[in-house]
Amino acid sequence: MRKIYIFDTTLRDGEQSPGASMNVDEKMQMARQLAKLNVDVIEAGFPIASEGDFEAVSRVAKEIKGPTIAALARANDVDIERAWKAVMFADKPRIHTFIATSDIHLKYKLNKSREEVLEDAVRAVKLAKSFTDDVEFSAEDASRTDPEYLIEIFTKVIEAGATVLNIPDTVGYAVPSEFGALVKKIKESVPNIDKAIISVHCHDDLGLAVANSLAAVENGADQVECTINGIGERAGNASLEEIVMALKTRQSHFQAKTDVNTKEIYRTSKLLTSLTGIFVPRNKAIVGRNAFAHEAGIHQDGVLKNPLTYEIMMPQMIGIPANEIVLGKHSGRHALRQRLEELGYTLDADALDKAYRLFTAMADKKKDIYNEDLIALVNDEIFGVPQYYKLLNIQVHVGTHMIPTATVEMTRGKEKFVDSATGDGPVDAVYRAIERITHFTGKLVDYSIRSVTSGKDAMGEIFVKIEFPNGIFNGRAASTDIVQGSASAYLDALNRALYRQEQKEKEKNSKVA
Repeated sequence: MRKIYIFDTTLRDGEQSPGASMNVDEKMQMARQLAKLNVDVIEAGFPIASEGDFEAVSRVAKEIKGPTIAALARANDVDIERAWKAVMFADKPRIHTFIATSDIHLKYKLNKSREEVLEDAVRAVKLAKSFTDDVEFSAEDASRTDPEYLIEIFTKVIEAGATVLNIPDTVGYAVPSEFGALVKKIKESVPNIDKAIISVHCHDDLGLAVANSLAAVENGADQVECTINGIGERAGNASLEEIVMALKTRQSHFQAKTDVNTKEIYRTSKLLTSLTGIFVPRNKAIVGRNAFAHEAGIHQDGVLKNPLTYEIMMPQMIGIPANEIVLGKHSGRHALRQRLEELGYTLDADALDKAYRLFTAMADKKKDIYNEDLIALVNDEIFGVPQYYKLLNIQVHVGTHMIPTATVEMTRGKEKFVDSATGDGPVDAVYRAIERITHFTGKLVDYSIRSVTSGKDAMGEIFVKIEFPNGIFNGRAASTDIVQGSASAYLDALNRALYRQEQKEKEKNSKVA
């Protein structure tokens, strides 16, 4: 049974998805979960892109054990040296260098000849090889590159020391039959291919990323590059959960397997959503809400008699928790700790105390606490940035013929602030009151809300994107009170902006020192 290596690029290509940016602490949280998922490679970022990216890759390399940690670099000395400085602390470091190879990219983007690009690629791989034995080379836009030129460049970079050859469908142009044929041609025509493994990296512009990746596996690819929930540039990347479960469910067909711990798939998907605010469509394969739901009577009848009639996978295979009542207002700390551990959260004493206070406050507002409530509570309140501003109280006056008015009470450290404002609606009034208190004006770029659980006392999950003077920041909160949740989400974004400002000031002061 052939092993397929799973190369997760959620923290690099996935984060390039509009609105999906994460700070360093959020990337670390995601990287820890990817390690639990047991992916083979984590592409932690593009170190040359920014100080934040460099710091994120460095921390992932130092702290995450198990997977290979890869850093992306263009085919030039500065990028490669920077990538190595970031990833050198990993137990298993990899430098992933790339250059475009299609004629359209050579002419309009690089303004270079095929010979010049070949020289750049070989030189880059040799430099990367001087730092680490594990070097991956990607031929950007490979699916639109002359196959004979691909064969030539792959042959030369293997001679230079590349151990992984990546064939990207960078713009999502390929279809499965031709992409599979390209992989087969590379495998059969590159004379020294036995010294490297073939990888593929497919984009979803035509909705074919997973199909193209699986066609590549059928034709000899041993590594698939993908992201959680399929996030990424434009229409996204090949979806990790779909590829892994296709290989698991149809193992006899592919004669291949992965080492991914599939029971961590659902939890990983939920974590990414909570960090980025990018929702998974209800009908998304594997992790969508409707993936294991049945409404048609004939389907329900069949599933009740035997789930295999209409389910080719069991929800337990991907770690979907049973949506059952788990705790109530009389449950103690021990019961809460045990349930959180079952959901994959291990909290220290201080974090558990905070979680318990939040849990009891929630239990006073709603009778039954579900697994989804606890997941939202922990992701929202426990694993966040420092809370410079904390919400104490909100009072809102609103009516059909009234101007919405909000009074907000907050603290920063030991200081307490109270102010009021009017707005177009209760949420707008609350946001204006917060701005009056903080003197930090933000522009609401995006606002979305969805129900996490069912019932009249359902937990609502609110995501906002706020543009502050130092950038656009995501904010999220979960609450049974939509106005309160909206205020908490705004403060989450504001606290992230203040945290970023504080980090930049520290970096500036350290450079001066």
